[in-house]
Amino acid sequence: MRVAVGLVLCLLLAGLTPVASASSESQEAWPGEPIDNHVHMTWAALTMEVNEWADDNPDIVRLVDAGSSELGKTLWVVQISDWSMETKANGKAKEIVYIDGGHHGNEYLGTSLAWLSAQWYIENWNQGNEEAVNVLQNTEIHVLIMLNPDGNDIDTRWNINQVDLNRNYDHFWNTCPTTQPGSAAFSESETAANSQYMNDYVSDADLYVTMHTGVWIMLYPWGKWASQPSDWELFYGIREEVQANISEIPIQNANQGLYPNCGTSRDYGYGVMGFPTFTFETDDEQFVPGSVEALNERLAEELDVMRYLISNVWYWRARLDVQSIQVSDDHVVLDVENLGMASTTNASLQFVDSSGEVTWTSSLFSVNQSNSTVAQLDATNLSYSNDGTWQLYYQKRVIDAAKWVTEPLEINATMMDDDEDSNFLVGYGLFSPTTILAGFAVISLLRKEDEDSA
Repeated sequence: MRVAVGLVLCLLLAGLTPVASASSESQEAWPGEPIDNHVHMTWAALTMEVNEWADDNPDIVRLVDAGSSELGKTLWVVQISDWSMETKANGKAKEIVYIDGGHHGNEYLGTSLAWLSAQWYIENWNQGNEEAVNVLQNTEIHVLIMLNPDGNDIDTRWNINQVDLNRNYDHFWNTCPTTQPGSAAFSESETAANSQYMNDYVSDADLYVTMHTGVWIMLYPWGKWASQPSDWELFYGIREEVQANISEIPIQNANQGLYPNCGTSRDYGYGVMGFPTFTFETDDEQFVPGSVEALNERLAEELDVMRYLISNVWYWRARLDVQSIQVSDDHVVLDVENLGMASTTNASLQFVDSSGEVTWTSSLFSVNQSNSTVAQLDATNLSYSNDGTWQLYYQKRVIDAAKWVTEPLEINATMMDDDEDSNFLVGYGLFSPTTILAGFAVISLLRKEDEDSA
């Protein structure tokens, strides 16, 4: 029996992609062993791996202790970016991506996809790959590869307290038919640490992907309800682009695509933190005896989807771009485009006087996903002067938990009298006819522009 297991192990390891080490010419296969027809990496092996990444790549890898499991094992987060630049080249904040894997200890491929996502950017940065370099100069990628090390090391779904960590989050906790949700929301040290990291390090994230293993599918909120989330346009748009250009993987509302599930990290990430979130489920054919398929080949399609989501993270929110501001005694006419793929419904225009005080805020207006709007705003109480400035104040997405942003505008208003105002609005009405850009082909053209200049 031991001989048979040893043979299978040798065949498996022969097919695993070697891990490059900058400190040694030798290369070692990704550590793992076959257990119950699948492979898993131990927490000890992972600890060695991520510390080696940090030691060998200090320019792009930071290693953070995000807390401990119930048995005291460190929950490692690998932070990947070009740390010679704390911001983008233009001084703007980098986009933030958060990835976690291993909620369920026996879901090896979900943990593996999180590991591969980190490894791809590290290796390709070192090789000078243009995509990797561009991403890391403009983005921070945070990866918690193994959230449930105790469950992983004894090869079980649960943590050591027999709790399903992906039912233990404080979003409608224990309100669906479920098993093992814990004694209370965040009763487990692993989920408490994960939520704390979300709040302390990645609260401005524009993408959160949690990785699991089961059926081959990507799930977006909600798990509790069959109804579509507020930002359904964003999720639909991502689905259309992925399925048209990258993968035929099903992408659905979690309740409909899987089953009712509450207290999940996905719905917490969206409903409480305001991130656009996905559960990435790899398929459950985790290990075939005699197979020598390398991990990066086994999960190549899934990794391609992740690279798309990460490379385009700039678009996973509303991005309002003001074309013109026209001021009369009674009205401000605002022409604004949305370069992002999410809608906003609570936008307002503000006037800031020379002392920096906001002296006027318009009524709220909406800008849908990837369209243009001309809005007439009541300016009765506006005290306009040429030495003041303008700014936008709006939510990045429609979900109530979405972050609010204040964006100063580098644009001067033009003055018009009331007659000009009236004539101008004859053509446009209160709002311009909503111009939906011609499908995602046009969005793709927009993406060719330098997003840093937006």
